[in-house]
Amino acid sequence: MASSWVGQWRSSAWVVSTCLLVALLTCTLRCSECVTLSNIILILTDDQDVEMGGMTPMKKTKELIGDAGVTFSNAVSFTATPLCCPSRSSIITGKYPHNHLVRNNSISGNCSSTAWQKEAEPFAFPVYLNKMSYQTFYGGKYLNQYGSKDAGGVDHVPPGWDQWHALVGNSKYYNYTLSVNGKEEKHGDNYEKDYLTDLVLNRSLHFLEERSPNHPFFMMLCPPSPHSPWTAAPQYQQSFSDVKAPRNGSFNMPGKDKHWLLRQPANPMPNSSIEYLDNAYRRRWQTLLSVDDMVEQLIKKLDSIKELNNTYIFYTSDHGYHTGQFSLPIDKRQLYEFDIRIPLLVRGPGIKPKQTLQSPVLNIDLSMTILDIAGANLSTVNMDGQSFLPQMAPWLRNGTERPFFLVEYTGEGHSSEDPSCPKLGPGLAECFPDCVCEDAFNNTYACVRVLKDANLQYCEFADNESFVEVYNLTSDPHELENIVKKVDPALLQIMNQRLIKLQSCTGDIYLCSGFFFFFSSFCQNI
Repeated sequence: MASSWVGQWRSSAWVVSTCLLVALLTCTLRCSECVTLSNIILILTDDQDVEMGGMTPMKKTKELIGDAGVTFSNAVSFTATPLCCPSRSSIITGKYPHNHLVRNNSISGNCSSTAWQKEAEPFAFPVYLNKMSYQTFYGGKYLNQYGSKDAGGVDHVPPGWDQWHALVGNSKYYNYTLSVNGKEEKHGDNYEKDYLTDLVLNRSLHFLEERSPNHPFFMMLCPPSPHSPWTAAPQYQQSFSDVKAPRNGSFNMPGKDKHWLLRQPANPMPNSSIEYLDNAYRRRWQTLLSVDDMVEQLIKKLDSIKELNNTYIFYTSDHGYHTGQFSLPIDKRQLYEFDIRIPLLVRGPGIKPKQTLQSPVLNIDLSMTILDIAGANLSTVNMDGQSFLPQMAPWLRNGTERPFFLVEYTGEGHSSEDPSCPKLGPGLAECFPDCVCEDAFNNTYACVRVLKDANLQYCEFADNESFVEVYNLTSDPHELENIVKKVDPALLQIMNQRLIKLQSCTGDIYLCSGFFFFFSSFCQNI
């Protein structure tokens, strides 16, 4: 009897165990089917400022992304470097320029060079996404030298992209060439067929229609707006006819006590320069109206295919811009807030609507945030940035804010004199006919931007003067007064040491923040 009972018990236990195992496997399969990875879209404009009103034309974008999610205050979102190719390289790699080694917009400056393609592109964040079964799409401007003969031509398609529709060279609106999955595609000047902002939108919509619903997607859309030549769509060429560049702050002010490049423009500016920059300012806004339409059409499409509520949408720019600040007509490249601050709006699952955040964010953080959303193990990713998902949705992630960061730039110049400006000699670039030059070889600088305990900018130039600029942006938000001779020398020494450490940092920036609180008391006394 006992052995019979034991046998029956063992048989029953086996049946129960088997049933439990089957149930567990069924549950696991069902649960895995229920876990849906979020889609991600990054919209990256070209030269769009936030300090000079660059988001004013973007009414639909502010409503559909900012009001539906989070807008980072223009005081807290920054680029790591204020120039196109180095900045875009920072976004793609999540690294500071001193780590990805792109110095400027030229091949010799490592912009889309063959060395970059071998050493940086294989570790860019789209490669990680693609390995995680994300379907990936790129449309628009990539890097300034992309597609040139010295950069491997249009045949080169960076790893990680399933669909590749990239502009060859710098921003244009008409009469450009694309690399479409490694094949050359030439375009003319027909608005319906060729206007680049609309083309990027239309191809992204086609990608959404053709994608597999079984896998998440990532799209990076990079329209040319509002970069020169500022060619607006026909329906917007008369918009903002009465608009002029803002006349407040540092507009038409002398570059007193600043680096020599800022001291050389004529002040006040001649009327010809003011008319030119006003026209540029107005036309920049006109081109942005098509980007605003792009955002609206994209969100309508996501809603129609029932993916809107499962999609994170980021809207930002590669750097800022200036129009008349410190008597510089138009450009970027400078260390001041108008060139380094950028717009940043994000919506997506778990992000509460109508938030305005004061958490400092850098464009090197975009890649880590996107990978965080995708579920990547960030500890295995070698990048300098950090995810800001915890700031947008603290109920999803725990995290910390960066109290400071690095801004760096390598100046460009010509070995011969500029014909427009022979009196200033060689070594200059981006010169205007009235002898105002926006760049030079020794316009090379590195800055520590502090946002905790004090709103402070400390910058050192690599020139024969070892020139230093320091600004207290709490009392002087337009950076009119260089206070380097007024602050405690002990603070200058501490900032110098912090700058040295930041310029040698690799990986998570908090590895380099060991003595931040040591100088907080100095900052409070500025």
